[in-house]
Amino acid sequence: MTLETEVTRHLGKIVDGLRAKDLDALRPLYAPDVVSFDVEPPLQHVGIDAKLKNWAKVFTLFDEVDYELRDLVVTGEGGLAVGHGFGRVSGTLPGGTPVEGMWVRGTFVLRKTGDGWVIVHDQASVPFDFATGKGVTDLRP
Repeated sequence: MTLETEVTRHLGKIVDGLRAKDLDALRPLYAPDVVSFDVEPPLQHVGIDAKLKNWAKVFTLFDEVDYELRDLVVTGEGGLAVGHGFGRVSGTLPGGTPVEGMWVRGTFVLRKTGDGWVIVHDQASVPFDFATGKGVTDLRP
């Protein structure tokens, strides 16, 4: 199996865990000391508990959660891999209102362990307009 296939499958497990709203399925996909630069404050979330707290918040906002990852490009060598692409959390709110969500730029850094790959760093970001200083959240890949 190629490195790209292995990493793509690993990230697919995250998609599956999010759609199932299953924090226990997500936990082993990240390193215990994962550092996450998410779109939500603070500037960094350190450790698996902080990362899962962010996902738990998403789960409380949505009755149904969907996650889409597009245009993933993976590169790496040996025990390290980097993937980047576009991601979007969407879903259905309580009461049935669908939410399309926004596309973010996503970067994943993974380390290979004896049990497979784990994410040691991820980053989600939105571009911003220099003139207004505000994020631009209506862009699509």
